[in-house]
Amino acid sequence: MTHPIVPLRLYVGVFTALILLTGLTVGVAFFDLGGGGLHFANALAAITIAVAKGLLVVLYFMHLRYSTRLIWIFAGAGVFWLLILIVLTLADYLSRGWLPLPKPWSS
Repeated sequence: MTHPIVPLRLYVGVFTALILLTGLTVGVAFFDLGGGGLHFANALAAITIAVAKGLLVVLYFMHLRYSTRLIWIFAGAGVFWLLILIVLTLADYLSRGWLPLPKPWSS
């Protein structure tokens, strides 16, 4: 199987983009974007930037962009499994306040 020859200029460009996105993440952390008491907009911005950085790393440094479709399927299965774990964790965390706390034994 032949591997594509990726120019060094592309790696330097991706690295520069990662550095700029890291700076953007730090910059967003210093601003209050609103969104209520939980700072939902700040978290959403940080997660969006993190996903963009993750995609750059996976596509170019891990060579997924130039891989076969079978490798894409397995990478997608890994992302799907991660989403399942996140949804189940959030379901547990968000439903903890639904049941009242039991009264102590000595009451």
